[in-house]
Amino acid sequence: MQKIYTGKTKDVFKLEDGNLVLKFKDDVTGENGVFDPGANAVALTIEGVGKEDLKCSKYFFELLRKNGVKTHYVDANVAEKTMTVLPCEVFGKGLEVIARFIATGSFIRRYGAYIEDKTVLPGTFVEVTLKDDQRNDPPISKDALAMLGILTKEEYKELKEKTKEIAGIIKEDLAKRGLTLYDIKLEFGRCNGEVILIDELSGGNMRVFDGDSYVEPLKIYSYLDKGTV
Repeated sequence: MQKIYTGKTKDVFKLEDGNLVLKFKDDVTGENGVFDPGANAVALTIEGVGKEDLKCSKYFFELLRKNGVKTHYVDANVAEKTMTVLPCEVFGKGLEVIARFIATGSFIRRYGAYIEDKTVLPGTFVEVTLKDDQRNDPPISKDALAMLGILTKEEYKELKEKTKEIAGIIKEDLAKRGLTLYDIKLEFGRCNGEVILIDELSGGNMRVFDGDSYVEPLKIYSYLDKGTV
């Protein structure tokens, strides 16, 4: 395998058949030595994180496959902490798509003057942000995406519809385990002319609660492994 990219939490290798291998690491993002999945810099190393993130990603990607959703996922080897994926083209320098069911986090920091924390949102609220650490991943509109040549308006519509479908499937599955999905962050890319889900689906991509108690990202798979309630 040829190493083609070194990331904060994953390294990327290219296989001879053109597919890619994501190698999950035990490095995690945070600030001042404290783990924070929403931070933009590596803060510390926690043994076992890579394997837990991969187990969670494997579960959700295979759940989506069962529901007929196309993604870049091919297969995974948990023991080796690797996931084989299809090669895809990212939009611009990368986008993050957030599906929100309950208002909290950065949504409240931006709009707290108009809405209370933990307010249930009507339907599924979808917003797109640029992957830009220096500018704290700023939100961007459909028109701006089209104007900058990052995403066409037709692709934006497809991305939004798929975000709602994917988030809905994951939300329903978590609900079967007595969990509430507040929000989830997804990434998409182009593959053979189609918009599909890429990257990972680990606990750090989503905000989940068990009743009023926040479920730590590294503990989410323990709920999935128990089965439904």
